[in-house]
Formats: sequence, C-alpha cells, structure tokens
Amino acid sequence: MSADSLAARSDAVRRGAGLFPLPKRGVIQVTGSERIRWLDGMLTNDVLALEARGPGAGCHALLLTPQGRIVVDLHVLLAADSVWLELERDAIPTVIERLERFLIADDVSLRDGTDTTVRLALEGPRAAEVLAACAGREREPGFGEHAWQDVQIGDVPVRVAGWAFTSGPGLQLFAPPDRRESLVAALHRAGKPCGLVDGDAALLELLRIEAGTPWLGSELDESVLPAEVRLDRAVSDTKGCYTGQEVVARMRSRDRVRSLLVGLCLEGGDLPEPGAKIEVDGRPVGELTSAVRSPRFGAIALGFVRREHAEPGTRVRVAGADAQVSSLPFDEREAVPS
Repeated sequence: MSADSLAARSDAVRRGAGLFPLPKRGVIQVTGSERIRWLDGMLTNDVLALEARGPGAGCHALLLTPQGRIVVDLHVLLAADSVWLELERDAIPTVIERLERFLIADDVSLRDGTDTTVRLALEGPRAAEVLAACAGREREPGFGEHAWQDVQIGDVPVRVAGWAFTSGPGLQLFAPPDRRESLVAALHRAGKPCGLVDGDAALLELLRIEAGTPWLGSELDESVLPAEVRLDRAVSDTKGCYTGQEVVARMRSRDRVRSLLVGLCLEGGDLPEPGAKIEVDGRPVGELTSAVRSPRFGAIALGFVRREHAEPGTRVRVAGADAQVSSLPFDEREAVPS
C-alpha cells in the first residue's frame, strides 16, 4: 500500500468506517455444565458476573502463567449453551493445552471453532450505521463494551460484538465461512454512503499502534505483566482466585510496576526494528516493540520503558536517534502539520 493510499484509507476509517478481514483471529468454544465457574478460575476478569447479565454479555480477559505473566489476551462472549473465547489463531493450540491441564473432573469441553467461524472487523464512527443499513434496521443497534447480539444480514447469520482494535468505535463480526462473500458484498453495498473502505493488515497495524493497542507477539508475551501493558480493564480486583492472581494482587498493593508500555514519537530517518534499545543518557531503559510511519503523527512506535522514564514528554534515544515519550493513544497535539 502506497503512503498516499494508506493516508487516505486511515482518514476514511477515522471519519467513516473500514472493513478488515481478520484471518489471524480465531475462536475457542467452551461447553459443559461447569464452563462458567471453571473459566472464572482460569481468567483474570469476572466471568461469573457475565452469567448474571445473561447471554449477550462479554468482557476482555487475560490468561496468565502462575507467575502472573501474559499467555494471551482474549475476548469472552457468553452464549446460552457455550462460552466463546476470541483470540489470536496461532495461540489456540497453546491455550487449549494449558487450560486442559486444569481439567480434572470438571464438566467442561474445549474445541477450536476457528474453521466454523470467519472473522471480520467493522471499525470507525459509522460502523454501527453500516451494520444497521446492512441488516435493514431503522435504528443503529446499541452495543455496550464487549456486549454482543446475533444479527441476520440477508441470508447470513452474523454474531456481532462491541469492541475495537483501533481507536474505535468498532464491531467484531463472526459468520459462517461459506457465507463470507455474501456478507462482504452486503456490507459494501450498505457501507458505500458511509464511506466504507477496505482495510488490510498494514492499515490495521497503523491504526492499532496509533490507538496504543497491545498485540500478542509484539507487546504481549510471557515476559509481560498485565500492569506493565496497562491492561487493568481486563483484570477484576473483586473476583475470587485465578491463575496468577497472587502476583497481580501483590503488585497492585505494593505499586511495584517497573516498566510501562508507552508511545514514542521518533525523530530519526529509518524506522527502528522491534527490539531496538531505548536509552537515556547512554543507559538502556527499555525496548521498542512495534513501529510504523503514520500519516498523522510521523514515525511512531510502541515500547516499554522503566517507570521513571514513562512520563509523556520525556526525551529518549531509540536506536541512536532522538525520540519523545507519548501518551497512549497518541494525542492530536502530536499530529504532524499537513
């Protein structure tokens, strides 16, 4: 994608809506009479609380190691007869294997449902308007954070959930794989008056970095603690025990986070590679994780720095070039004049 095309499409998503294929996202389907109680003991967020809200409820959650570090972040959707866990497709075998270690006499079954579900994201301020037009509704459907509902679009049954990977708002779509082309065609027809554009991996990477959304394999892995990546919203501080809770609770009570995820406005020429060292006064204080050239903000990146250097405005060097720490998401005040 050319720089001009990237700029035009990113602007179109921020003003209207973008349709993104998500071939690298998948679903684990959890069934069995004890699935909700059991998952509540596995994940960081309050899955039992979803039961009180009933089918259609959802939340963001993490699966942690016993040492409190992140195996994966995932999105929980509560249905009448199952719980869906939406996550990175490549992580599914590892997650199922880890979770099954804790199955003893529990009436719980885990199944990779990726091959029965195609994933798309409809993101931008007019996403709900596009969906309403596509589904023949006079009013836009309302979605709370991670709430979902089943919608019929022509002859395609679609599960739609409310969260975004970009600055949002956004809707996540789950549909039968053999109906993908029909669904995409219907979305294009309905979305044309709203300025709907097609997105791809490069555009999604740009928008998620601008939004400060951490990604598995980039900002999230088993070396990272939830507080370091600012994912407190995915961690309940009122529920019962879960794997890794002792470490999370101890860090909260003692306020001992050493590193934090930050944005970086880069002033060098070439984009540094992931893993580039972040330095202050010649001393390493962190590491870059993702970088992109943004039409709005210039060269920007995500990375971890020691807490004492995480204040927005702090001057650092990345791969030998000057840079400045930014808040997340990136602030419009940091936009490059057009």
